[in-house]
Amino acid sequence: MANYFTLLNTLRTHFENDAFINTVTEGDIFKVDLAKQTIFPLTHIIVNSSSIENNIIRFNVSILCMDIVDISKNTATDQFIGNDNEQDVLNTMFSVQNRLYDVLRRGDLYSDNFVTEGNATLEPFAERFENYLAGWTMTLDILMSNSMTIC
Repeated sequence: MANYFTLLNTLRTHFENDAFINTVTEGDIFKVDLAKQTIFPLTHIIVNSSSIENNIIRFNVSILCMDIVDISKNTATDQFIGNDNEQDVLNTMFSVQNRLYDVLRRGDLYSDNFVTEGNATLEPFAERFENYLAGWTMTLDILMSNSMTIC
């Protein structure tokens, strides 16, 4: 009966156990104090919509994984890489998202009846918020059993 809570707590636990994530938040991204540098790397969960389909519930979820980009004081000598670690941040946050997708497809969450159907879409972002942040927004459907009874 607590499907929404179960979804949020399951995702929270997954990301809290990820070595590359310090903080997990949910809801309106603009209510998160993104000026604090101690909270990064950060995962933020947004439930976009839900549908009830017979004995399953489908949640459409967007998950933002982000970190602060460090800019070197040295002059950039490589035009491809630049003088910051944006590519490193994007690579690490992509891996965090990819791990969740794989765990939903065939790992522990799949065994716990949390599955994804279809493909996940990932969109990179940089300089999106108060700090110079970079990361990925992954949007996917997560399916779980409907625990509602008719009694």
